[in-house]
Amino acid sequence: MDLTSTSRENIEFMIEEIKGKLQIVNAGALKAQSFDTDQYEDLHEIYEMIMSKSSFSVSELDAIISELGKMRKK
Repeated sequence: MDLTSTSRENIEFMIEEIKGKLQIVNAGALKAQSFDTDQYEDLHEIYEMIMSKSSFSVSELDAIISELGKMRKK
């Protein structure tokens, strides 16, 4: 998938991959619809970082979830 272009489809793909990789229990709290295309580059950076790592500490998970929460639409 070409993630270099900003699209709703790419946001949905990245969010689903992030939820899977982080094994998010409450997946309903992280919905692709909650993210604007204005934040695409930031979301893509987080996605790339998450996909590049094999495991995460508890503090890393907290920081990632917190950052994603800040990016969500109000």
